[in-house]
Amino acid sequence: MSHVPARSAAALTALMMALVVQGPGLQASVPAGDAATRLAQRPGSPTLAASSTSVAHVLNRLTYGPRPGDLARVQRMGIETWLDEQLHPERIANRALEARLAGFVTLTLDADTLFREYHEPAQLERRARQRETAAQPADSAPAPVAAAAVAGGPLRRELSPAQQKDRQVIAEMEQARLLRAVYSERQLEEVLVDFWFNHFNVFAGKGPTRAYVTAFERDAIRPYVLGSFRQMLEEVARSPAMLFYLDNWMNTDPDTDGRRMRLARNVPQRSQRAGVRQTQTRGLNENFARELLELHTLGVDGGYTQEDIVNVARAFTGWTFRPRQDARFQFVPVLHDEGTKTVLGHTMAGGGGIDDGRRVLDILVAHPSTARFIATKLAQKFVSDTPPVALVERAAATFTRTRGDLREVTRVIVTSPEFLAPEAWRAKVKTPLEFVASAVRATGANVRTALSLVRTLGNLGMPLYFCQPPTGYDETGEAWVSPGALVVRMNFALELGGNRLRGVSLPAARATDVGDLREQLIDTALEGTASDATRATLARATTPDRVVALAIGSPEFQRQ
Repeated sequence: MSHVPARSAAALTALMMALVVQGPGLQASVPAGDAATRLAQRPGSPTLAASSTSVAHVLNRLTYGPRPGDLARVQRMGIETWLDEQLHPERIANRALEARLAGFVTLTLDADTLFREYHEPAQLERRARQRETAAQPADSAPAPVAAAAVAGGPLRRELSPAQQKDRQVIAEMEQARLLRAVYSERQLEEVLVDFWFNHFNVFAGKGPTRAYVTAFERDAIRPYVLGSFRQMLEEVARSPAMLFYLDNWMNTDPDTDGRRMRLARNVPQRSQRAGVRQTQTRGLNENFARELLELHTLGVDGGYTQEDIVNVARAFTGWTFRPRQDARFQFVPVLHDEGTKTVLGHTMAGGGGIDDGRRVLDILVAHPSTARFIATKLAQKFVSDTPPVALVERAAATFTRTRGDLREVTRVIVTSPEFLAPEAWRAKVKTPLEFVASAVRATGANVRTALSLVRTLGNLGMPLYFCQPPTGYDETGEAWVSPGALVVRMNFALELGGNRLRGVSLPAARATDVGDLREQLIDTALEGTASDATRATLARATTPDRVVALAIGSPEFQRQ
């Protein structure tokens, strides 16, 4: 990867830090008489003004950024029509994206097939190698390492066919997520898939979870991002990815008779470090119950107690699957705690079986803390890192009234005066995924393979599907603004502008007059909001690739 020269990097980073962190100062370039400003001053207005500035704001916040021509297209059709279409993604044809995804054979396979045919062979091969290594005398010479030279880098161990298939699952998921972000016509759906995956985060690096992530996103998250929160919550709770990640597959009634004890005795479980074995004891496991209350529904201040956590864990005993045999959910009655349980003041009589867990989900979805927590997170995603209290209250009331209809909750937020208010414009810093996808969209680049973009996200601290904490990646700007991160963003912009990203190419039309290209990018990529400092920086660029790089690397482009 080429880099910004040291002096240029320092100057550009200083400019980016000053303006990206400043944030609200960017709003000075928004026309004071814009129709959206007038709309924002009239709470409850029934229409959404389609001025150029309000359309740019809508596309920046509800999509992965506008493509060339999108601003004019949405302005012609009207924001309301466009938004209603996006809120019903099933009505939008997506054939171009489907053609790009057609070669990814793992995307349609179930979790059981992905485990047995892709993950397990590599796992067995690794164990066999570990046994061979352990059997070698201590003073024996190590076996020769098969390695392949990587251009410009060190030697790397060649992957066996089994290892290649194992890695293929996550590689195709990572590329598919980026291609969907760039090319899907159902942009709001893709933004929400990323949001809800983070909300219900699982870590693909934990054991066989990488084999379960495909089905988790496809079957437990994607169908419900504009549907029922209650349905999504249960699908998540039943998913092998979540059952394994938060250990609920080992959550069993600790007060068992001899027959149950034989079923629930200690199970050897391989840790994340290859070759190290540890024993995890079956019995009451509170991991899933705690995150269900703290991160998935009520929020950390949602009013629950440690006793509630214990009783929720008891309600979900027996919700399991067999990680090394069958990657499908099953409820095992013999492992379930059939005693009386009280959760948030609701008492469940004994003998409820699988319905104990379902009853807990009903209680949580109906709780006002859940409505407030979900409304706050969605408003934080779409409006600002510190969302207006009045908007949160209205969205929470909609959540309660509709029993968790996420389409209606989302609609309340993205059609609100607070969403369209000038102080919301350019108020949020793009995450690395939003930055990379919006850069490709803004430049009209063609992605033949997304592997270089996947690597860029790793360099920016956001490797897809590999966020280890259950909190997922942060949605607030402070998590993504630092001098080092901004230099990486600028280096990516230079690679993109110079057509030096493998598998990604800019249109040939970029070889146009530098002045014309500069104005075109100011109008499209920056939607006319370039500050005087950014315009001065762009004016010093003498080649098309530098104009593209500086526009994508500008402070304004880091925000949405």
